[in-house]
Amino acid sequence: MANGPQHNSLISAYFIHHARVLLGSLGHLTRHPLSTSMTMAVIAIALTLPTGLYLALNNISGLSAGWDSSTRISLFLHANVNEEKAQTLVKRLRLHNEIDHISMISKEQGLEQFKQLSGFGNALQFLEGNPLPIVLVVQPIINTDHPNQIKQLLKELESNKLVDIAQLDMQWVKRLYALLEIAHRVIWAIGSLLGLAVLLIVGNTIRLDIQNRRSEIEVSKLIGASNAFIRRPFLYTGFWYGFSGGILAWLLTSLSLFMLAEPVENLALLYHSDFQLSGLSFGDASSLILISCSLGLLGSWLAVGRHLDEIEPS
Repeated sequence: MANGPQHNSLISAYFIHHARVLLGSLGHLTRHPLSTSMTMAVIAIALTLPTGLYLALNNISGLSAGWDSSTRISLFLHANVNEEKAQTLVKRLRLHNEIDHISMISKEQGLEQFKQLSGFGNALQFLEGNPLPIVLVVQPIINTDHPNQIKQLLKELESNKLVDIAQLDMQWVKRLYALLEIAHRVIWAIGSLLGLAVLLIVGNTIRLDIQNRRSEIEVSKLIGASNAFIRRPFLYTGFWYGFSGGILAWLLTSLSLFMLAEPVENLALLYHSDFQLSGLSFGDASSLILISCSLGLLGSWLAVGRHLDEIEPS
């Protein structure tokens, strides 16, 4: 039973020591406000760029999320197909499990739309009859997991004996998604390079701190301090660099969004859109800070592991 309280006391002392070192490393940073602020600012700027690009891509993706609904298949029926046969075809196609919606444009409706859009309304009065066919506008169900599904549906509809021409207009959507995929990979590449830059920044800062505290480290080793004990304050220093850099990057990103929100909203109103910029969610902000802290810890770990063994009491 005596081991129980003693064991709890050791655990308590362990956590108290870590808390003291954590606060002590923060106090050490506050004693050098200029250099600390510069390092934090560089880390924040390095993290703000990929974060801003990530947000821009998310907003563009959100803006284009509803554009899938503009992907339609136009079925131009043969000229000799009357409205009764067309209505029968419409009823049959509405039962198709890959079709979300279907509507019919009669010959008269098509001619009226052509008059309004073409500007040849007077010239069309001299036609003996209506040359336009009945058109069925099919809205397919978009399944991003099966991108070839729409092409298969197009072939199926085109094979119908009442259909003269089946036209699918979604090439621009494919090009847009291809560009978004390229942008996504570019952001990952830039983010990886800037993450490496953060590692180098933290590592170099910790290296200079180790050199400045060389005498203190030598004395600690003389009195029997382990490498883990000596390493701990430097690791927490890297943590604070990462944490503060992540917080500052989040603030810079939020400030940038705030400055852009009104101009973007005014631009959207000109296009009769209610689009608004979306900022970092709680999960995104937490991930940013977690990544920043991890980079700070990793950078300090690499620097301490390399340079601490080189210092030995003479």
